[in-house]
Amino acid sequence: MTTHFTLADVDAAAELLRRGGVLAYPTEAVYGLGCDPHNREAFERLFALKQRPPTQGVLLIGASFQQVARYIDHAEVPEDTLDRIRATWPGPNTWIFPRSPDVPAWVTGGHTGIALRVTAHEPAAALCRAFGGPLVSTSANPHGEPPARSSAAVTAYFGDALDAVLDAPVGGLASPTVIRDALTGCIIRP
Repeated sequence: MTTHFTLADVDAAAELLRRGGVLAYPTEAVYGLGCDPHNREAFERLFALKQRPPTQGVLLIGASFQQVARYIDHAEVPEDTLDRIRATWPGPNTWIFPRSPDVPAWVTGGHTGIALRVTAHEPAAALCRAFGGPLVSTSANPHGEPPARSSAAVTAYFGDALDAVLDAPVGGLASPTVIRDALTGCIIRP
């Protein structure tokens, strides 16, 4: 049976993630599916739930720049570029960076970069703080279906196959965050 956590239970939700669980949680526009990015078994369970090809990468969401900094290849990103991007965080801005060796290969799906966001959406940020690092973030839906915007929609999609849901409101965005290339500024996903 899927466990439903509230924000009062965020520490228990983080502990479930540390033990290899897969959790749905609210982000700026939709519910996301998350797990520990360094736990390959949890990651593979997440992809099986989504019925998503493993060649597609996912992004990592964090509560602070310090949580995501280790995943960036800082030698490849000019300091002024990094300063410009940091000025957009926390916020609904996802950037693709050259990845550091700390990024597990399965997270990027064969891509050379890593998509990162420092969220300003408090339920997601609280979960990352309680977990102690960034989480996988991919929309909570079977591949090809519309993203879930409520815990009820998450339950309708996944039933008891999902370990848990952090039941809190999504943010005010109408669609998932824009994804841009950190080095060029080009929009990858509008």
